[in-house]
Amino acid sequence: MKLQVLSALILALLLTQLPVVGKYFAILNTMIHESGHSLMALLTGGEVRRISLFPNTSGFALTGHRSWIGQVFTSIAGYVFASFFAFIFFSLISRGQYKWMIYILMAFLAINLIFWVSNLYGLFWILTFGAAFIWLLRTGHEQVVQYVLIFLASLVLVESVTSAFEVMWISFVSPGQAGDAANLARATKFIPAPLWGIAFFVQALYFALLSIKRVFPI
Repeated sequence: MKLQVLSALILALLLTQLPVVGKYFAILNTMIHESGHSLMALLTGGEVRRISLFPNTSGFALTGHRSWIGQVFTSIAGYVFASFFAFIFFSLISRGQYKWMIYILMAFLAINLIFWVSNLYGLFWILTFGAAFIWLLRTGHEQVVQYVLIFLASLVLVESVTSAFEVMWISFVSPGQAGDAANLARATKFIPAPLWGIAFFVQALYFALLSIKRVFPI
């Protein structure tokens, strides 16, 4: 198990640096991130109008809010949601509960396909990724399926940390372009984008540490 996780983490880190294939796989984290925004909008009484997923791994969730606090929580939710689910995936893997990870991934794909994702590339990604995933589950050897699930969990973990680092970096060099950190700075007014960027990165490192400890007890 430890060797499988270590090799999957290294593969995920290397693969996500590739220009086309790497970005295709990295969109899994983007989908989870944007789903976090959408679910929080619904939980706080708002609405989800659409989600867009793009080839460069960026995404956009267009949501409506009834309150200021709902808007703030929705903006916070994306990075936290992705980091939290990386931890959930590693927790399930450490217990050998691979089927629950499959159920969660299939639920993400189905909900986004049916209700939220509307742009052409986003639909293409969900259909192709979902079809390949289902084909693997139906035809793949059990050990191969398990390794792929470990790899996908590692992919989400790596991307949750690197994307949080990127938004933190951008929040310092170009605060107005720092995505969720910039949105939160505009919404709160008294907390600047760099502080939100740091908060996103710190929570990503925290969940990453918890995830790693599930497999490599410290």
